[in-house]
Amino acid sequence: MTGDEIDDATAGTTDSDAPAADLRDLPAFSDGRNHSLPGEPEWPVTEVVVEYDEGWFVGGYDRVEQPDGTEKRYYWAELSPATVIVAVADDRVLFVEQYRPTVRNTQLELPAGIVESGESYTEAGARELAEETGFEPSSTSLLQEVWCSTGVLRHKRGYVFAEELTPVDVDHDSNEFLAPRAVSVDEALEIAREPPTNDATLEGLLLAEREGLL
Repeated sequence: MTGDEIDDATAGTTDSDAPAADLRDLPAFSDGRNHSLPGEPEWPVTEVVVEYDEGWFVGGYDRVEQPDGTEKRYYWAELSPATVIVAVADDRVLFVEQYRPTVRNTQLELPAGIVESGESYTEAGARELAEETGFEPSSTSLLQEVWCSTGVLRHKRGYVFAEELTPVDVDHDSNEFLAPRAVSVDEALEIAREPPTNDATLEGLLLAEREGLL
């Protein structure tokens, strides 16, 4: 049995026989951010249950009829979209160094953050870059939009390339304790591969390299 599915033979019944509303029927997150809505199902969904809605995080499951006629619960955690920024100036890539309590280590990462209500990936990328590093780009472009960890997450991520940077005041969020770091373009990917590392940083640099931007 995989991590994204649980056999209903071992699962309990729900409190109500009525299916819960799909995420399309739910309001945006409490701060106005939008949900990363899934596509239309190819396998019949007989029930949608939202078990957690904490304003920034929604969790639940779909009861799905599989091709062999059996049903399983496919659990998911839904997060709002995020932007990851590859920012280059003077042949250097901007990173941020920060401690990640979830994995209990300090990582050198690309700047990143949540896409706020009404923002595009590039708009959010420019804002997050300024807030985290103190540099505002005059040019941004979207490299790629992806779904992340599709076995369990409903979460979209947009990779943004930024250049022509101008210094501005840093405005960290209350839970951000990070320090900007500038790394040579020639060394950026090699440094990012040194553990501990993370998928967003590696993917962003590889995409930029593939596009001939590094």
